[in-house]
Amino acid sequence: MAVNCRRCREAPAVIDIPHHQLSLCAPCFLKHCRDQVQRTIDAHKMLEPGERCLVAVSGGKDSLAVWDILLDLGYPADGVYLGLGIGEYSDASAERARGFAAKRGARLIEVDLATELGFTIPEARGAGRSSCSACGLSKRHLLNRVAVENGYRVLVTGHNLDDEVAVLFGNVMRWDLPYLARQYPTLPEREGFARRVKPLVRLSERETAAYCVIRGIDYIIDECPMAVGNKHLMYKELINALEEKQPGAKYHFFLGFLDRVHPRLEDVGEEDRAGLRPCVRCGSPTIAEVCAFCRLADRSRNKKARRRKRQRVAEEEAPGVPAGPGPSHPEPAGGSRAPHR
Repeated sequence: MAVNCRRCREAPAVIDIPHHQLSLCAPCFLKHCRDQVQRTIDAHKMLEPGERCLVAVSGGKDSLAVWDILLDLGYPADGVYLGLGIGEYSDASAERARGFAAKRGARLIEVDLATELGFTIPEARGAGRSSCSACGLSKRHLLNRVAVENGYRVLVTGHNLDDEVAVLFGNVMRWDLPYLARQYPTLPEREGFARRVKPLVRLSERETAAYCVIRGIDYIIDECPMAVGNKHLMYKELINALEEKQPGAKYHFFLGFLDRVHPRLEDVGEEDRAGLRPCVRCGSPTIAEVCAFCRLADRSRNKKARRRKRQRVAEEEAPGVPAGPGPSHPEPAGGSRAPHR
């Protein structure tokens, strides 16, 4: 038997939201999502009415949903897409981002990681960090740079409730107080840094996916192929199992942290910030002389250079495969050039 919407009590419900004890029809669910985002923006002083902002867009459900909602709420929101160089996955992600921007008539800034930094995320793998760690570090650095260079004071990301709960769970498991002190929906604007805001923290992954389906937003469904083994995915599986047994567990865990624990960590946050100084290379705040991103970039470029050198040596040593023109590398008999590997 169909259940009617708990809000309008007229149309059939299309989704239930256990932690709100709600079953909603499509129009009421879309309004619920917009209301939750506006409530989060107001509660955490993310945006002034009509303030221009830049949305970090991956082509996935969360970033496209928050971009769509901000536009509908009247915020002049542009998008930025980073090409990470992850083969077909990056190609498909870029198509979704461009398609949404074209459909909504919104501006999309595209940045290619290989062009800007000289390496891709697959090339950064093994350079002292995991793929996901290198990706996150590169995105944080480059997205902020794009925002500042293009005059945006606010950078919006699509982190949802599930993302924040998984990060909080990991930080609590390690009792990492500096990381706990930094985990907040709004990180204030500082010199050289745009304000970073997360308007989706009251909406779950399931809600953002349903929002995109109802709105007809085409998003990439597949997980990043380089995220295999990511510990936050494991945390999400554990927390989802808990949520099934105890609906609302995620919601109360995260919002309880914001209301009751985070205010007690202000001293930790101030102490953490007091130890920062500008990176001698890029000016980003760091506790070392050279920031983590610049060290990653150095290692990735060096790793790439070493790999190319090994390839050249292998080609030169391979029988019948010339390394280049010239008298020391005569063409094979018959005058035809063997193909490079």
